[in-house]
Amino acid sequence: MTSQGRSPARRKPPVVIDESLVERLESLAAAAMARAPDLADRLLDELSRARLVPRARLAPTVVTLGNRVTWRDETTGEQRSASLVLPAEAAIDQGRVSVMTPIGVALLGLSEGASFTWETRDGETRRLTVTRVEPAGAPARGPLSRAPRPPAPPR
Repeated sequence: MTSQGRSPARRKPPVVIDESLVERLESLAAAAMARAPDLADRLLDELSRARLVPRARLAPTVVTLGNRVTWRDETTGEQRSASLVLPAEAAIDQGRVSVMTPIGVALLGLSEGASFTWETRDGETRRLTVTRVEPAGAPARGPLSRAPRPPAPPR
């Protein structure tokens, strides 16, 4: 347990966001408040706890709009990849997921190696880990594509 009484596994990972995106993201959240208030609140919560930095100082290993991100489900070992985009650019069949989706909000601002809890549509709680962040323009691998699994260690 931490000094605040919470287990480290439940603590949210640090979030770093390009300060030039904040106004646009806040506008998206405000526009979504009537139709998806829980999602809008989650985005606003993430923005309020984020460390804001100039785009030039944003590490290349941080998930931001346009980047391609790969994450692993720690329960199943399955990996998936998608590019994080604005809602108008989203196309799941082309591997582009909107920042205004539950997974988009969860990934925004995370760094490679960050883990977070995720509730599936079936109500299962999973732990997901960001394994790779690639710059905007990295080739898509298909619809929320499954990334190749790393080779098993030799025995």
